[in-house]
Amino acid sequence: MFRRVLVANRGEIALRVINALRELGIESVVVFSEADRDSLPVQFADLSVCIGPPPATESYLNIPRILSAAQITGAEAIHPGYGFLSENADFAELVEASGFVFIGPPASVIRKMGDKIEARRLMRDAGVPVIPGSDGPVEEEAQAQKVADEIGYPVILKAAAGGGGRGMRVVRDARALGAAFRSASREAELAFGDGRLYVEKYLEQPRHIEVQVLGDRYGNIVHLFERECTIQRRHQKLLEESPSPALTPEKRELLGEYALRGAQAIGYQSAGTLEFLMDQNGDLYFIEMNTRI
Repeated sequence: MFRRVLVANRGEIALRVINALRELGIESVVVFSEADRDSLPVQFADLSVCIGPPPATESYLNIPRILSAAQITGAEAIHPGYGFLSENADFAELVEASGFVFIGPPASVIRKMGDKIEARRLMRDAGVPVIPGSDGPVEEEAQAQKVADEIGYPVILKAAAGGGGRGMRVVRDARALGAAFRSASREAELAFGDGRLYVEKYLEQPRHIEVQVLGDRYGNIVHLFERECTIQRRHQKLLEESPSPALTPEKRELLGEYALRGAQAIGYQSAGTLEFLMDQNGDLYFIEMNTRI
């Protein structure tokens, strides 16, 4: 058991982690920007350290300052919460290299799942169904066109390093593919510093269903059932419902099996979420994984 843990986040998630630590009898350290000096996490934590001015790049995303705060307060571990640095493999590596425990999955797993193309390959190799599409990144418009012709329109172009709906374009016919390819690649480059795209068959009106998993360091993994996340705006979830009203008991069992199979294949540890789409025929497909709480 840890004696003291640093929380590298703010707001609601920082409060949740602080409360969990208190229930376990573990001291909490929270870092904060100058804008959050009077925030609830700062008031509730056992210790707090100001790590910079309001811009996140100078505070909550500033890795050297976070590590320094952990060092001077005697923290033994760092909890990243969600957002900010929670899915940053370099941060996870630096935390461990600096002598702290990163409360999350191994950096290698974060890196693999952060690359959507690699994630598709790993899940497919593990026997988890993925949406028909390109086997890897499509480097040119002509290559994307070839894949689209093979799997049939409509298709969706996705950023390999993407998330949150950035670098995504639905293409319904060959005439629109060129412009969509260039636009999506530019957006992906600006948003993620990686303009690579891949192509998937676009599923009309699918159900978006997620499964949370929890794994320890000894290879034991359980799933915590599903959340229905179909109601979205611009690929951002607006409402989550559990259990999913769309699943039969048989489909629920199959979905949980897929989630466990995928998590076990990559040696997952800590909390995480595997995301799936269910088409109008009831077929399930893995789309991505969030390597965080």
